[in-house]
Amino acid sequence: MSIVRKAPTGILGFPVAPFNSQGNLDEGALIKNIEFLLEEGLEAIFIACGSGEFQSLSSQEYKTMVEIAISVAAGKVPVYTGVGGNLKTALELAEFSEEKGADGYLILPPYLIEGEQEGLYQYLKTIIESTSLNAIVYQRDNAILSLPTLQRLLEHPQLVGLKDGCGNMELNIQLTQAIGDRLTWLNGMPMAEVTMPAYVPLGFDSYSSAISNYIPHISRMFYEALLNGNKELVNDLYLNVILPINDIRKQRKGYPVSLIKAGMEIVGLPVENTARPPVIPVEKEHYQQLERILEKTFKLYPKANQKVIS
Repeated sequence: MSIVRKAPTGILGFPVAPFNSQGNLDEGALIKNIEFLLEEGLEAIFIACGSGEFQSLSSQEYKTMVEIAISVAAGKVPVYTGVGGNLKTALELAEFSEEKGADGYLILPPYLIEGEQEGLYQYLKTIIESTSLNAIVYQRDNAILSLPTLQRLLEHPQLVGLKDGCGNMELNIQLTQAIGDRLTWLNGMPMAEVTMPAYVPLGFDSYSSAISNYIPHISRMFYEALLNGNKELVNDLYLNVILPINDIRKQRKGYPVSLIKAGMEIVGLPVENTARPPVIPVEKEHYQQLERILEKTFKLYPKANQKVIS
């Protein structure tokens, strides 16, 4: 089988890990989440990554989520898994992903330790070369690569992309201009719509949209307006939707994950406003603020066949 050595481009779907009131994985809700993203035309599914609370999943929960994603996607779009943590675990998850037929994986930062560049290189190299799957490096937290380190990894054809979650634009300019289209560049900043105008000129043509889990028509409207130079619509969406939601996101640590679930619950998807500690669910005041923003959003930017929020 010939493997296409290119990362997905466009708006990328990152399903959550829906937990019920007993704290267990809600498989039915996950299926609905993925089906919704596919129906809305998102270009790829990234399962069990940051939005999917990778760090809080048991081994069996991880495997279940991966199996569900691959089954529901059914080849319609690429499916990438999250792998990371300690090296032994990362290799086991990469192997499982390959066995189940995933298209690739997003390599999350190693657990806890802030390594030297050589250590990061060895960590990533070992994972990348362990399977034939496409690999995307996630640049954030304790895994920030210098240009020489990233260039060393380019010898592996499996490496197809870099997702930036640190926002160091000087470094991003250095990386993108030196490496060019050898890699696909993905914006992985929290609430990526906020920063996407700064990333597009550098060659970033993919981003993970948290709000696509509950208002994907806004994600699409924003991205198309940005690419088409519709500054008026971009500005309107910023003022009425994106920045108000981002203001809530910044109120508590962990909200980049739990605010997604709150939004999904508000629009009627079967996902409860629950999260696994140390992430906390969205507090009542902030939940109500999000409700008001979404109600206004659907009035200003209606979507065909969208249920009216009561």
